[in-house]
Amino acid sequence: QVQLVESGGGLVQAGGSLRLSCAASGWTFSMGMGWFRQAPGKERQFVAAISGSGGVWYDGDIVKGRFTIARDNAKNTVYLQMNRLEPEDTAVYYCATHKDGRYERRESYDNWGQGTQVTVSS
Repeated sequence: QVQLVESGGGLVQAGGSLRLSCAASGWTFSMGMGWFRQAPGKERQFVAAISGSGGVWYDGDIVKGRFTIARDNAKNTVYLQMNRLEPEDTAVYYCATHKDGRYERRESYDNWGQGTQVTVSS
């Protein structure tokens, strides 16, 4: 049984930083992982992904050079470092395991965490 647990969300002022963590268990951690986010009333959207070998993908319109995805295979954990946060980044952030297909597509993922809330105040 795959379990993903996100943490690290919270309330931060615009311009601040947060580091999200996603701890995985019950799964071969060498596979790809992704981060998505969902704001109230909006669809869940792709933010970033990292393959088992360390290749990375970002949604350029969202990230704008501010976010970095990384993984620590020894700790079965994927991170999303978010800098220069903006109020528009306010959302629930989810991590997910990649099964196949394009990394930026939601349909390419099959296990999801419960999410962690990120709120950026202006």
